[in-house]
Amino acid sequence: MSDADSTDDTPPMEAVRYDDGTITYPGHPVGPDGGDPIESIDLSEYTAEVLTWTTNTAPPPGVREPNTLAIVEFTVDGEWVRAIGQVDGDVSIGQTVQPVYVDELRDPEPSVRARDSQDWDGYRFEPVSE
Repeated sequence: MSDADSTDDTPPMEAVRYDDGTITYPGHPVGPDGGDPIESIDLSEYTAEVLTWTTNTAPPPGVREPNTLAIVEFTVDGEWVRAIGQVDGDVSIGQTVQPVYVDELRDPEPSVRARDSQDWDGYRFEPVSE
């Protein structure tokens, strides 16, 4: 999988493969073993497995309550890639989830930062129907 042009305005959930074969999310200018980035991978095209999760019942202003977060693991060409993010719906360890792009991961109105000072969009995970 390589840098494919997207047909819509949804940004990729971009991971990076390095010349030693490792993959990180998010990507960095230098890989874990000092390798150079050689390829971008859009994780939104993959499913992942929930490794662990927690629910925050006192989230920061603008974040939905309760706020369930999960650490998930993608498998890309035999390499694992971990990510953390919000989960939509009920979740359990071992469950398969997919990344879903949303315009607002949190409500910018109650934030102490100006609305235009940062991006509010991103990916959260939702369970895959089986």
